[in-house]
Amino acid sequence: MPSSQHLIDSQPQLDVLCDNLTDIAGDSLAFDTEFVRTQTYWPQLCLIQIAFDGRQIAVDVLAEMDTSRLRQQLLDQPLVEIFHAAKQDLEALYAVYGQLPRTIFDTQIAAGLLSFQPQIGYAGLARELLGIEVSKDQTRTDWSRRPLTDAQLSYALDDVLHLHEIYAIVSQKLTELGRLEWALEDSALLLDPGLYCVPAVDAWRRLPGIPYLPPPTQARARCLAAWREERAKRLDRPRQWVLADKALMAIAHANPLAPDKLSGIEGIPPAVARKQGKAIVDVIRGANADIDAGELELEQRPVPVAPDKGRVKQLSAIVRSMADEFGIAPEILATRKDIIGILNGQDDVRVLSGWRRSVIGERLLEAVC
Repeated sequence: MPSSQHLIDSQPQLDVLCDNLTDIAGDSLAFDTEFVRTQTYWPQLCLIQIAFDGRQIAVDVLAEMDTSRLRQQLLDQPLVEIFHAAKQDLEALYAVYGQLPRTIFDTQIAAGLLSFQPQIGYAGLARELLGIEVSKDQTRTDWSRRPLTDAQLSYALDDVLHLHEIYAIVSQKLTELGRLEWALEDSALLLDPGLYCVPAVDAWRRLPGIPYLPPPTQARARCLAAWREERAKRLDRPRQWVLADKALMAIAHANPLAPDKLSGIEGIPPAVARKQGKAIVDVIRGANADIDAGELELEQRPVPVAPDKGRVKQLSAIVRSMADEFGIAPEILATRKDIIGILNGQDDVRVLSGWRRSVIGERLLEAVC
């Protein structure tokens, strides 16, 4: 079992750790987090685990400590931060610090660009590359409870124990294949703050059907989504607890102009209608007024016509053939959604940017012409 010295939960311990971090021997640092998010809008960061210079440390973020110096050392420095499946960890960090690392390397992304299955887990990759079994017996643990058990601490530290070794192996393999830049590019895409903090005005984008609605209905749905996002953030509750997607869309279609009209709309819980009825109706009225005043320039997009199955099959075959040449899963190069987007003339699909455009995107475009 790891000793208590591996757990930093007091300011003097943290100060010593920060002193040590100023003299890291290498240019990389293994990184992981533990958090909970079952009943909140924001992920609650509980632990930060790091590995450097042969040491594994867990920092108890819930302890009464000033972590501003640690934040500066971990997020401001030009270190390569090694993660596995980084997106949720980055979201938890951003929720607390409003900041992301400068450079990351995601070993899950890297593994997908080799011969491993897409979305392979850390334990699976450690088994495949190192022949090591990593316990996952604490996957469903409550990381916000204190004190932490020895089993929890062992589990948390194991998540960074092998990352440097995995990083060395996969980066070497990618370099030999000429794909290291692909992994770095895809990893860097996760450092967009827009992935982790959506402005309320853009919250409607989470509901992909909205642009295909008539402008008045679309305006109501957009305004309801913004109201829901703001309320969820303020209460720190999941947005679906505030108002479910299905209920939001039903309200936008029904256009209720009085609180008592909400009770007749399918999917609206009585408590929501009773407690938030006036606020919801005010949002509806405001959206209607904006439309009537011409303040919202909205257009109803035509519903995309499903592309010809033969064309989808043709492009899918091109992707599979190229993937076979690289020895990777086809969805790493292009998904079915990417293919349909190309056939529908969209220019914002993933496969038409970055390294994918030259590797497969141009070939798909030529096949469409």
